[in-house]
Amino acid sequence: MSKLTGYSVSIKRNIGLAQLYFYYSAMNAGKSTSLLQSSYNYRERGMNTLVMTASIDDRYGVGKVASRIGIESEAQVFASADNLIDLISTAHSAEHVHCVLVDECQFLSKEQVKQLTYVVDKMDIPVLCYGLRNDFQGELFSGSQYLLAWADKLVELKTICHCGRKANMVVRLDGNGRAMKEGEQVAIGGNESYESVCRKHFREMIWE
Repeated sequence: MSKLTGYSVSIKRNIGLAQLYFYYSAMNAGKSTSLLQSSYNYRERGMNTLVMTASIDDRYGVGKVASRIGIESEAQVFASADNLIDLISTAHSAEHVHCVLVDECQFLSKEQVKQLTYVVDKMDIPVLCYGLRNDFQGELFSGSQYLLAWADKLVELKTICHCGRKANMVVRLDGNGRAMKEGEQVAIGGNESYESVCRKHFREMIWE
């Protein structure tokens, strides 16, 4: 009887430990590399992960998260209208999901961030989100805005401006390499289209 009681107490202590994490940075800080490493760490211990990414970002192919250092993983894609609770529940029913990892989380809608809080609070599955904080005009992306407001843990992944300072802003470049001050918030691109800079140089390129 005491063993059974102890076992029950042990289970209760492990319930409710899941949290929502937001790992944010400017571009080229290794967000996808960090996500893939986290997924590998879970799988190395025999636990199953669900990697997700925005369908809008197909630079490396649809349904794939890839890092600049050459590692990649298949991923469940989501669009802005998708219900993430349904997608994650379907995967969870097929094979127990121990952790959900979301790449390009800046493209999440407000409702989808709320759905991820449900996955953490009600399904007790940790959710790790990786993405940009600001767009090329220095404004918050929708997904980033609500992750900053609602995540349990905020973690900044750092990268460097060409001057050596910490880069916390992103500028969009035109075909001639000049900083763009106007345009749609979302335009998919890599190093040829974006550059990570410190706030001082962002000010000189965009605000002044």
